[in-house]
Amino acid sequence: MAAAALTREGGEDAFRRLFRFYRQRDASDLRGVVDFSAPGGQVFRSQLSISSVSDQDAYRAGLQPVSQWKAYGLSGYPGFIFIPNPFLPGCQRHWVKQCLKLYPEKPNVCNLDLHMAPEKTTDLWGQSKEQLRRKGSSKWEPRSLLEKLRWVTLGYHYNWDTKKYSANHHTPFPSDLAFLSEQVAAACGFRGFQAQAGILNYYHFDSSLGIHVDESELDHSRPLLSFSFGQSSIFLLGGLKREEAPTAMFMHSGDIMVMSGFSRLLYHAVPRVLPNPEGTPLPSCLDQALSSDLPVGSVIEHSSDEDWQVCAKYLQSSRINMTVRQVLAEGQKFPEESGTNGKGQAPSEDSFHENSKAKRHKPNRV
Repeated sequence: MAAAALTREGGEDAFRRLFRFYRQRDASDLRGVVDFSAPGGQVFRSQLSISSVSDQDAYRAGLQPVSQWKAYGLSGYPGFIFIPNPFLPGCQRHWVKQCLKLYPEKPNVCNLDLHMAPEKTTDLWGQSKEQLRRKGSSKWEPRSLLEKLRWVTLGYHYNWDTKKYSANHHTPFPSDLAFLSEQVAAACGFRGFQAQAGILNYYHFDSSLGIHVDESELDHSRPLLSFSFGQSSIFLLGGLKREEAPTAMFMHSGDIMVMSGFSRLLYHAVPRVLPNPEGTPLPSCLDQALSSDLPVGSVIEHSSDEDWQVCAKYLQSSRINMTVRQVLAEGQKFPEESGTNGKGQAPSEDSFHENSKAKRHKPNRV
């Protein structure tokens, strides 16, 4: 197996070699990729804190009762938890719609703000929905603004120049995503988790995310949460140094990853987005309708058929990932800074979110 041979080599930047291997469009050797739908080998069952989340709160977040979740760990990666799709039928649709329709709205920040006038980026959904709804299969059709979206930041907005967060570049964090994150964190043993910053990544089949470590948060004792929707991907989880070869794993729609403890500061990357392995345009879990009987206080909202048609068309060639993190410990404040304007200016979209024509392998954030 080619991937296994590359893994055994180790040495200088072994991570990059595996990244390149899985990035190749004709890479056919995926037998070494961990699939949590059929766990075995280095995969083991992980215990959850079932009593930390009531069934009612799980339902309110659009999740199955924690007692019904399956959670897995990986040998050699303490603090890493993988939860295959724990969402209730139809509830993934809410998060997809939020990521496409609501979260890109101002005052949140996105990559399009870097080269477009503010008035041009105020309603990406409204400017894109008809174009997306009519979209065919031709690669030559012009892309809608939503299809040009690469990232959105929430809460404390990351400053790509200084690689820091700051107190004066902050907007309200979405309450529904905060509630979801708090329930998942509590189920994994992190009660009191505060969702303070988020990065949403929008991938297409030619996209990848470079090798990086998430270390800019001031509190590393709290986990990094990752939620995936739409098409599948290969995720690489490495070590504390790039010389350590990473482990490759599949991420499918609805899957959740939690990086905590030792695994909180490991190198990781997404070299490749893959078509839904079921062979259908969308994963079957996204075909499921939302129950009409939502619990009192649910953060999940019904999507109209018209809105879901737009979302479904987008997801036929795309994947959305939400990452949520706590920046500050309880009572902690940002250090005083001088000489910075705190505006959180970001690099060009290609240096953050790579595609087939962009420079590759730059360190970025998941």
